[in-house]
Amino acid sequence: MDATNTAADFRPTHVVPPDGLPTWSSPDGAVPTEPLDPLLPVRLLDRLGDWGRVLCSNGWAAWVDGRLLVPLPQGPPAASTPLARTAEARGLLTRVEQTLGRYRRAAEELAAGRVDGETFRRTTHGLRIGVVVDGESVWLYDAERDGWLYYDGTAATAFAAPGAPSGSEG
Repeated sequence: MDATNTAADFRPTHVVPPDGLPTWSSPDGAVPTEPLDPLLPVRLLDRLGDWGRVLCSNGWAAWVDGRLLVPLPQGPPAASTPLARTAEARGLLTRVEQTLGRYRRAAEELAAGRVDGETFRRTTHGLRIGVVVDGESVWLYDAERDGWLYYDGTAATAFAAPGAPSGSEG
């Protein structure tokens, strides 16, 4: 991180997977360094094949297996950018509620001992939702299109899609 950037300026692009992530001093796997904590926000700086160089909010950088990083949805489109509106989001909100309801019912069945762990896994297999509510703004994960939408209460705008993280050439 250069001297003009502060921790307050840090904008993560990814998070570390729930099991944490080993790190290396260079993209060769020869010299391991301290592992990253689970779900730690990081900024992807560079890519070199499957390697990713990440920056932590404290300024520490290291190389990781970039394929394992979990991409974060980015902020909504800039106000100066013309918005490409998608179909309205109420249908997607209904699917989110239904999917969450299916998961909740399956979890209740498991907790009550009416089903076993394998039945629970089969029942919940393939359920995917994502919702971030921030005041009047909502970010919704559309599992059918495998991408994120930003919804301002009136219309939804596609603004982020998962996939290989982008970065400058290593």
